[in-house]
Amino acid sequence: MSNKKLKIAMYPWFAMGHLTTFLHISNKLAQKGHQIFFILPSKTQSKLIQFNLHPDLITFIPITIPHVDDLPLGTETTSDVIFPMYSLLRRAMDLTEPAVKALLLQLQPDLVFFDFSHWMPVLARSLGIKSVLYCTISPAAVAYLFRQEPAAEGFTRPPPGFPPSSAIRLHSDEARSVDAVNNMVEYGSQMKFVERVIMAAEQCDAMGFKSCREMEGAYLDFLEKRFKRPVLLAGPVLPEPPTLGLDNRWVKWLDQFRPKSVIYCAFGSEARLKSELFKELLLGFELTDLPFLAALKPPIGAETVEEALPQGFTTRTENRGVVEGGWVQQQLILSHPAVGCFVTHCGWGSISEALVNRCQMVLMPHVGDQLINARLMGGDLRVGVEVDKGDEDGLFSREGVVKAIKLVMDEESQIGREIRANHGKWRDFMLRNGLEDSYIDEFDQKLHHLLE
Repeated sequence: MSNKKLKIAMYPWFAMGHLTTFLHISNKLAQKGHQIFFILPSKTQSKLIQFNLHPDLITFIPITIPHVDDLPLGTETTSDVIFPMYSLLRRAMDLTEPAVKALLLQLQPDLVFFDFSHWMPVLARSLGIKSVLYCTISPAAVAYLFRQEPAAEGFTRPPPGFPPSSAIRLHSDEARSVDAVNNMVEYGSQMKFVERVIMAAEQCDAMGFKSCREMEGAYLDFLEKRFKRPVLLAGPVLPEPPTLGLDNRWVKWLDQFRPKSVIYCAFGSEARLKSELFKELLLGFELTDLPFLAALKPPIGAETVEEALPQGFTTRTENRGVVEGGWVQQQLILSHPAVGCFVTHCGWGSISEALVNRCQMVLMPHVGDQLINARLMGGDLRVGVEVDKGDEDGLFSREGVVKAIKLVMDEESQIGREIRANHGKWRDFMLRNGLEDSYIDEFDQKLHHLLE
């Protein structure tokens, strides 16, 4: 195995989930002694500094985001704009190509990790640099979603050659939403979003994932055949436990309740529910009679979570329920002994954090890869229960929320027992001594092979 220390540039899509995922793998590679140049929007640097565990080896390189008409001034990441404007932000990212080329010429890295900048493989090759498409979503999601279908209903079925044992399918409503995103024409070009991601996969030198063969082996084989590219696995890439403890406010609140009795709900940094679904979810929590902490963005059309709460809700739940509109320390909350259930939107990062903790998962995916992750966790691996929703309209009810929570938390439920046993098995696997190191060693080795 080569001990050569590599120089690696990172250029993730301008979304916090992508930036932090790239920083987690940067930390693992820096631990091996590799030098990392992390290119990111200027103002975003301050939000990520605390997660840089190797500032001697990971250098942040701020880049100015070019202005695009109709994109609000000062926009740098997806958290600054609503979803329909993401295409404008991708256009702004595309316009950074000359600046990125100048940086790569100056830095002369061996490799560049990227995701949404589909032009990176050709640029990197012209400079003698190897490119790695490092996906922030699961291999199963890339395998199922990255394809062009003649009609939306095509997405209710898996693509040809998909693993026959897979439980992954989409409802009609979900298939339409995936089709709409895939076929969205990119601002300032004739290219569709799905063409961008397929181009990146077909032209890179390798694809990289935060995943394990034991969990998604069949999907990895499918991807290698489909894109004819080596697939490199980094293992679980679990973020280091935070050095700061849980805020005293949450410690005091959680400590009131008995072990495994609290419902914790969070839908990531971007998901916003419609007002009526926001209310329905909270009324579901109320109906469980269990304590709950819901960290949710205000619903669409509301400035604050407080103004959107159901009538009389605060009074009825004041001793056992909190709805928090700001950021919370998810990793630490999930590991608190009082938390027994995690109602999640099924982002890949949240799923990883849930699997290594003891709380059970209730799956409530919203869009895109989250839908695939929910089927992977609820169907293939049987480590969570998904909330029922309408096949055609995608709507859920408060009763559906209660049913799923009761199933995973009820000691007597047969489904709950199966879910808890499977979750325990995968938790032990992911926390197994040496597992992460062996995956990172192999990932490191394969990066060296790319350069041979």
